[in-house]
Amino acid sequence: MPEVEIKEVTIVGGPKAANRKRDYRKYERLIFNIKKVYPYAIIVRNRLEKVNEELKSIEGQKERKAYLRSVEKEVFSEYEDEISHFTLTQGKILIKLIDRETQNTSYELIREYRGRISAAFWQGIARLFGTNLKAEYDRYGDDAVIEMIVLEIDAGRL
Repeated sequence: MPEVEIKEVTIVGGPKAANRKRDYRKYERLIFNIKKVYPYAIIVRNRLEKVNEELKSIEGQKERKAYLRSVEKEVFSEYEDEISHFTLTQGKILIKLIDRETQNTSYELIREYRGRISAAFWQGIARLFGTNLKAEYDRYGDDAVIEMIVLEIDAGRL
């Protein structure tokens, strides 16, 4: 018997006729926002892999902290100008995509690399702006549309 692999298909219901135009504009805006922030989520994933590999070879706690501080300064100098111009919506999407790419929420990453106090501080700032660093990515629930768009981008169709 021949064996054939069938790719997964996700079916999402279409908008109601009364809201089609408005929903289409929201969908197009979501595509624009994801295209803008998705490369940064990939950068975070790659940079995190590189940092974790380097940390394996560093033994002392002081050396680890010094290395993390230097990486943080490097990342801030390289990307701060671009990321500071993101909208709140783009920031929320970036937080979700970082969770998708690293399997860790932004809060967990900050807590692991900067400490609990720093993570709590940044969570408080995020909550002031109406977002949550502890937000998890749900590819089959609330974030199914984002997942479909990301898969289309990865396939080169968007």
